[in-house]
Amino acid sequence: MTTPLAQLFKKTQSENRAALIAYIPAGYPTQEGCKAVIDAFADAGVDAIEIGFPYSDPVMDGPTIQEAANTSLNAGTGSKEVFDALAHATSRGIPSVVMTYWNPVEKYGVQEFAASISTNSGSGVITPDLPVDEAQPWKAACAVSDINSIFVVAPSTTDQRLEKVTAQCSGFVYAASLMGVTGARTGISSGAKDLVDRIRKVTDTPVAVGLGVSTREHAKEVAAYADGVIVGSAFINALSGADSLDSGIKAVRALVEQLALGVREGRG
Repeated sequence: MTTPLAQLFKKTQSENRAALIAYIPAGYPTQEGCKAVIDAFADAGVDAIEIGFPYSDPVMDGPTIQEAANTSLNAGTGSKEVFDALAHATSRGIPSVVMTYWNPVEKYGVQEFAASISTNSGSGVITPDLPVDEAQPWKAACAVSDINSIFVVAPSTTDQRLEKVTAQCSGFVYAASLMGVTGARTGISSGAKDLVDRIRKVTDTPVAVGLGVSTREHAKEVAAYADGVIVGSAFINALSGADSLDSGIKAVRALVEQLALGVREGRG
């Protein structure tokens, strides 16, 4: 399927660079604040956007994203606000996806959720806790709505399992750079490159690396071997550490500019 996300990776590969993918939970720091963050992403140079669906029991998320999700949930964020944020991102011409745990999809309706992604011009959905063995109804719904199904693999994923999971991915394969939860870190796990190398042996689908990227140097390091560099917690830290929304937005924009330089330096 030819989604804006798939077209993006063709473009970045032709430019011999990785794509910069930015994550923000819907409704954070507020509903309108989230749209302002998306605008900052678009203006400062991100290539794709992940809209997080805030969830009360996030098994993959570290304390930074959990706290942001709680803020968003306490303000009443639900599926409507998630799709509003997605629509805002795609209206800026940025390929965008939703990252969500499976329970909200099941609650909303599997086919209905996929259709709403498509209606709002989204490219696909990342489902970190949906086993591919149980994903056939979801895969069928994605096919009907012509959106990408993106699954997560980790360094602990066996070679046999890796082949099975990546065969079900479209758009990109989400490679978690280390065992554990999300969060900005001082360095990138050495296991990230090893995992990407293993993925490349079993699929030609682009590979994006997440968990821990927070600086220009991190982005440069990961961009040397991955097709996409995913950044989330660092943006939330920039917002939560600011004394106002305006200063937070400025910090986000400055960080995007640095990360965008990093992904372009990775193969220089």
